[in-house]
Order: sequence, then C-alpha cells, then structure tokens
Amino acid sequence: MALIKGKTSQKIRTTHRYLGLFLGIQFLFWTISGLYFSWTELDEIHGDHFKKVKVKNQFKNLLSPSELNFGAAINFLELKEIAGIPYYWINGTKLINAYDGDVKDSITKQEAIIISNNNILDEYKISDIEIINEVGNHHEYRGRPLPAYVISYEGSDKLKSYISIKDGQFQTVRHRSWRWFDFLWMTHTMDYESRDDFNNKFIRAFSILGLITVMSGFLLWLVTSKTIRKIIK
Repeated sequence: MALIKGKTSQKIRTTHRYLGLFLGIQFLFWTISGLYFSWTELDEIHGDHFKKVKVKNQFKNLLSPSELNFGAAINFLELKEIAGIPYYWINGTKLINAYDGDVKDSITKQEAIIISNNNILDEYKISDIEIINEVGNHHEYRGRPLPAYVISYEGSDKLKSYISIKDGQFQTVRHRSWRWFDFLWMTHTMDYESRDDFNNKFIRAFSILGLITVMSGFLLWLVTSKTIRKIIK
C-alpha cells in the first residue's frame, strides 16, 4: 500500500512539475500584463496627451444637400472639415465640397499634414509621411479605413498619426506605450489575431490546464501530508 502511495505521489508530483513549467511562462505574461494595465492610465494609452482639444468651426453659406448633384438618394450625410474647408461626406462613399459642390476624390499629402497637425500638439514635429494600402492582422492600424497616410513624428515616443485618404478623417495615434499595451494585451487574451476574442481555444486550454495544475498541487499535498495520514488512521 505504501508503495502504491509512493508511486501515486510521484506521478502527481511529476505531473504538477511539468504542468507548472509549461504554464509558468503564460502565467508570468498574465501577471506582467495585469500589472502593466493596473498601473497605466487608459487616456495615456489612447494618446490623449498628444492631442489638441478640438474646436469645431462654424461654417456659413453652405450649399443645401438638395442642391448637390450626387446622382443617387442620400441616405447618410456628415459635414467634415478638411484643411479648413467644409465637405459633405455622403453615404460613406463620396466627399463633396460644401461651398461649390465639387467632388473630392482623395486627400492630398499636404492636406493630410494639415489635418494631422490640427490634431497633434505643436511641440511634435513631422519626420516622415507615407501611404499604406494594406496592413496585416498584427499591424497597429488594423481594422481601420484604407488607404491611409501615416505621419511619423520626431521623439522617443515614436508617435504616428493615421489619416484616411478617402474621407480625410483623423483616425488614430499610435505610440510606444500603446504598442507595449497592444503586445501585452495579446499575451493576456492569448488572441494572437484580433486581440479581442476571449473565447479562443488557447485561453480555454490554458485555463483548464491551470485548474488541473492547481488541483494536482492540492492532491499532492493530500497524498503526502502526514497530518492527513494521521486523520485517516
């Protein structure tokens, strides 16, 4: 009986050891990412400290939407400002100058710079500008309108702003702290594609294995505990 107990405890101990080793790296990521999230302000991650407080212009003498030669029913209309000029963004497909009705096909490089600088604090200076037409699943601009201008700024924060070429919309800013957050969020959720799926197979498997590891630890204690043996006797 003692031999059986010895073999049993050895099997449990081996299982517990290797499960702990296998799961330890992921548990470490969960702990590190949890600490980072708890000590970091979300406003900082969103990049609010890089942005200006926006004040909307009050435009006058605009064309009525009924005067536009759009050629189709207008189901959606939004007034946008692009480099100080008002445009109607219609049905999510076309920009039309709200003063003269001219169609605008895309945003120029100079307009993108003006839009970005209208949103980013003046202390940050542009170092580069490029166009992206596609991005991968892990790109920091994933899930947003393309093509887009990427405007990079000088400084250790590696600040970048993204402007949609199609509608001139300032989309987002990305910076060093956001990139750390994004990486740690990926390791926390174990969703290595979209970052947002908490029901993925990896986190389910590791959660179950984590439970088994904890239970094996309790079982090992029960099998090897002298106190429990005395109580049983």
